[in-house]
Amino acid sequence: MEHISVLLKETFDYLDVRDGGVYADLTLGRGGTSSEILKRNPHGHLYSFDLDETAIEESRPRLEAIGKNFTLIHANFKGVKDELARLGVSGLDGLTADLGVSSPQFDDSERGFSYREDAPLDMRMNQEQTRSAKTIVNTYEEHELIRIFREYGEDPDSVRVAKAIVRAREQKPIETTGELVEIIKAAKPITSLVKKGHPAKQIFQALRIETNGELDNLKTMLDSLDSLILPEGRVVLISFQSLEDRLVKEAFHHLTVVEGSRHGVDLLPSEIQQAPFVSLTRKPLEPSESEIAHNHRATSAKLRAIEKRKGDQSL
Repeated sequence: MEHISVLLKETFDYLDVRDGGVYADLTLGRGGTSSEILKRNPHGHLYSFDLDETAIEESRPRLEAIGKNFTLIHANFKGVKDELARLGVSGLDGLTADLGVSSPQFDDSERGFSYREDAPLDMRMNQEQTRSAKTIVNTYEEHELIRIFREYGEDPDSVRVAKAIVRAREQKPIETTGELVEIIKAAKPITSLVKKGHPAKQIFQALRIETNGELDNLKTMLDSLDSLILPEGRVVLISFQSLEDRLVKEAFHHLTVVEGSRHGVDLLPSEIQQAPFVSLTRKPLEPSESEIAHNHRATSAKLRAIEKRKGDQSL
């Protein structure tokens, strides 16, 4: 299945790529967003990150057909600041990312992300890491499974499912996504099974997040934005589930609002404290009905954007 970049036009409306600038795409995937940055920035440089070695190798020829002014980095985006510093880059004119798992990873059944295909229980974005979903399902204590199912999956049947997994693995290790789906279905009450959506969706989301440390990685990356983005630089992030969007929303609020500030009548404009960034999206942008009709995976997407103030010299 061809990967379709979500909210692509809106991303570039807000990223406002300036030729000669330094940009980072933190989720290279199959190069859709990165290729558009290169087209708009022939005299600058692009740094594209991905944990998936396959994504890097498949994207390289697509980008080389546009230009040579890019660097592909096989690393977690949580270390974007340190990775760029090693390359002599101290600041960015723009940064963007599509958070979560990429469509090609979902489409490759052998990667074990999908609850609709029977495959090895894996879910690793970086296949060089040792921890997989299989490790978690077969070794985590019951209370640990309950915690991640509640926190990362927000599944109302977390206790039932965790207990069922522990009982099942006492008989034999849980090896495949298909086995896990059947355990989840058997554990859930009929009231949950008749609800809209696949009964394993939230549990699989929780396992994927835990396997890859997604929320912790996102928090670390968000914490680096203030010191990484240059004045007038922009950040455009697209999230696909509520936990990610909540973290982005909170981080952007912290960067664009000075809490408790009061603009007294006796203060000069120069004395009024300003937040380092300004918000470009009062509310998150969502895909149009037309885009969703052409790409159902765009349904839950939310785009938020901020810009570093021109006068902020914190770098």
